[in-house]
Amino acid sequence: MIFNSVTYLVFLLIFVLIYWTLPKFPRLWLIFIFSIIFYGFWNAGFLLVMLLSTVVDYYCALCIDNTKIQKNKRFFLGFSLLINLGLLCYFKYLTFIMGNAVHVLNFFGLEVQAPILEIVLPLGISFYTFESISYIVDVYRGFIRPEKNILLYGCFVTFFPKLIAGPILRAAEMLPQFIEQPKFRLDVFVSGVRRILYGLFLKVVLADNIAPIVDNGFLQPISSLSALDVLTLAFLFGFQIYFDFSAYSSIAIGSARLIGVHIPENFNFPYISSSPREFWQRWHISLSSWIRDYLYLPLQGLKVKDRSVGGLSIDQKNEKILRSPALALFLTWAIMGLWHGASWNFVIWGLLHALLITVYRLTKNYITKLPSFLRAFGGWLFTLIFVMLAWIPFRARTVEDTIAMYSKLFSVQNYLWLGMRENIYIITTLVFIFIISAYFFRKIGSYAVKDSRFIFLVANTLLMTIVILLVFVFIRPISQFIYFQF
Repeated sequence: MIFNSVTYLVFLLIFVLIYWTLPKFPRLWLIFIFSIIFYGFWNAGFLLVMLLSTVVDYYCALCIDNTKIQKNKRFFLGFSLLINLGLLCYFKYLTFIMGNAVHVLNFFGLEVQAPILEIVLPLGISFYTFESISYIVDVYRGFIRPEKNILLYGCFVTFFPKLIAGPILRAAEMLPQFIEQPKFRLDVFVSGVRRILYGLFLKVVLADNIAPIVDNGFLQPISSLSALDVLTLAFLFGFQIYFDFSAYSSIAIGSARLIGVHIPENFNFPYISSSPREFWQRWHISLSSWIRDYLYLPLQGLKVKDRSVGGLSIDQKNEKILRSPALALFLTWAIMGLWHGASWNFVIWGLLHALLITVYRLTKNYITKLPSFLRAFGGWLFTLIFVMLAWIPFRARTVEDTIAMYSKLFSVQNYLWLGMRENIYIITTLVFIFIISAYFFRKIGSYAVKDSRFIFLVANTLLMTIVILLVFVFIRPISQFIYFQF
C-alpha cells in the first residue's frame, strides 16, 4: 500500500473514523493493528523482522534500566545493536559485501565466483532500525526511561504514517503523544488534510511527471550528452527526489495530524540554502540530526546532551577538543552514503558532501568578510550547484557512468551544444521558478499584514482548489516513492 493510491486514502479514512469513535485505551490497539495491516499489504512475512527488532529493543531497554552495573548495561546495549545492525546488514549489505570480497580475491589471483543471493530488502528497515537504535541508546545514556508498556512501544516503532520512509523519529517526541492522545481539534484536522493534499500534489503531479524525463536522460549514451545536459539532468533529478521524498514526509505529517499526533518537519525548502550546513538543516532533517547525535559526535568523543535539530556541524567552542574532525567527517559521510544504498555510487555521493562541508569550513572566515548580499547570493549559488551535481552518483547506474558524466563538465567545448530536446530545458527552468516562487509565497503569507490577509486567503483558497483538481486528475499508483529502496 503506497500513499499515492486510492487504497491508502480509503484505508486512512476508515482508520481515522474508527479512531475518533473509540475511547482512549483501544486507540493504541487500533494504531498497532492498522500499522501491521499497512505493512502487511506489501509483505506479511517481513513483519516478523520488524517485530523481532521491536521485542529485542523493548526488553534490552528494560534490562539496561534495571541494572546498575555498567558492564551489564553495555552488554544489553551491544546485544540490541547486534540484532538491529545484523538484520540491516544481512538484508541490505550482504550481497554488496560478498560481491566486493570476490572482486578483491580475484584481484589477487584467486578465481572465486560470488554466490547468487536473492535477498529481498524489507521496506522501511533502514528507517525503523535507526529509530530502534536511537531508543536503546537514549535509554543507555539516561535521556529517557524505558517504556514498560510493550503495546505503546510497538506503536512507536510501527506507526504507519512514518513506517516506510520516515521521518526518523525519537521515542521522546512520540511516546508522550500516544499516551496523552489529544482531543479532536478541527483546525488541526483540516491542516492534516491540507498537508496530505500538498504531499499528493508534489508526488503525483510533479515528481511522477519529472521521473520519465530523468529516466530517459540517464539512459542516453553519455557520449550524446553535453555539459549543459549533465547539469540539466542533475537539476531535474534533484527536483524529482526533493518532490518525491518531501511528498512522502508531508503525507506522513498530514496523516498523523488527522489523529492529533505531531510529526516534526523533515524538509524546509533546502534548495534556498546559502551554506552546506544550512542545506542539511533543511534537507532530511531527521536523518542529519540522527547522524549527528548517534554517529558524528560519538566519533569525536563528544557527549550528546540533547536532541539536535539537524546538520553535522558542531559548536565552535567544541572544535578545539575534536580528535580528528576531517577523518570523522569523511567517515560519517561515507556511512551516510551507504545508509542510502549498498553501492559505491552512494559512498561517492556522501564523500562529495564531506568535501563540500570541508571547503566551506576552510573558507568560512573569508566568506564572512564579503558584503552581505554577495555572501548570501554567492553562498546560495555555490551550494545549489554543488548539491545538484552531487546527485549524479546518486542516480547514475554505475561508478563509470558517474565519472563519464563529470568528465563532461571539464571541457569548454561541451558547453557549446545541446543534446536533448528543447522542452527539457524549459521544464527544468519552470520547475526551478516554481520552487523559488513557492518559497516566497510562503514567506509573504507568514508576514502578511492585517489588511492583506483577506487577499492572501483568497489566493490560498484558489491555489488549494487547483491542487485538489490536479491531484484527482493525476492520482494513480504508477510509481513507488524513491526512498522505499532505502
